[in-house]
Amino acid sequence: MRFLLTDEQREFARSLDAMLAAAGTPAIVRAWAGGDTAPGRALWSRVADAGVFSLAVPERYDGVGPLPVELAVAFTELGRHAVPGPLVETVAAAAFLDRLGDAAIAADWLPDIACGKSAVSFARLTDDAPYALDAATADGVFAVDGDTVRLAESAGEVQQSTDPARRLARPVGGAVLARGPAVTAAARQATRVARLVTAAQCLGLGQALLARTVEYVAQRTQFGVPIGSFQAVKHRLADALIAWEFAQPLLHSAALALAADDADAGREIAAAKVATGRAAHETALTALHLHGALGYTDELDLSLWMRKARPLRDAWGTPAECRARVLSHPGAPPAAAPAPASARETVDQ
Repeated sequence: MRFLLTDEQREFARSLDAMLAAAGTPAIVRAWAGGDTAPGRALWSRVADAGVFSLAVPERYDGVGPLPVELAVAFTELGRHAVPGPLVETVAAAAFLDRLGDAAIAADWLPDIACGKSAVSFARLTDDAPYALDAATADGVFAVDGDTVRLAESAGEVQQSTDPARRLARPVGGAVLARGPAVTAAARQATRVARLVTAAQCLGLGQALLARTVEYVAQRTQFGVPIGSFQAVKHRLADALIAWEFAQPLLHSAALALAADDADAGREIAAAKVATGRAAHETALTALHLHGALGYTDELDLSLWMRKARPLRDAWGTPAECRARVLSHPGAPPAAAPAPASARETVDQ
């Protein structure tokens, strides 16, 4: 099995990286966190024009997918640049609608998702996780409760996550779109896709944090020398790098397993999520430590990346949930639906 990316996939990643680097994402993230979604939706259209959302949509609905490996490549870059919005939830909804098997519902939504016209949220609701990401601003909210899916509405005050750009709201009411085993099976597939691309976001996020921290320790001096020359600093950075070197092939292997519709894909995706989520969180702590007091400031752009690490680690499957999935027997479905936006994310954490 080949875990290395092809030349075309690498070029796709480079083109997304260049486009997002020129977009000025820190200002967009801050605007999104403040409730101004216009800059974010403008960037959303550019991401769609680059073909990202079409990777999750079948050709019969104006997409080019599903292509899990290319989705992993794209979401690594989206994570690297901290792009806000219900990115994961939109591709999860696309996977859900494709697997649901209702051609009329799919035709209503999938072409608009592919071209970027619709930004949608998707949630598997539980008592512990009653929220959907960006439900208050999404063009549609697909809420799965047991074996029923509704096109829901948001209600109540927006709940802030530890990441201010993750805006959570409770989806309620709405028309029932479907019931039965097909909903459960489609939601399971959507969860696999959501967990995979969240792991990819973690990968890109952590790589960005590591690169920024390496750059910083080469500039900051103590006792007349860069702090990056200190052995303890080198060890912290080396540990972070090793974590990423181990996590990246797990992510690519999981994407290949999902592309092949392997019965064991769920376990591979869960393993990748554990590895990338842990690496992102630990790299964020390393970045905070090595930046000193600067790391605590909202004014520092680095904080926009650091505050995403914990919510992404826990979204679409906490480490405990993912480890339990890894230890389950091959081909077994998850014992319980993972939390798309856990109550642990909210400000009273």
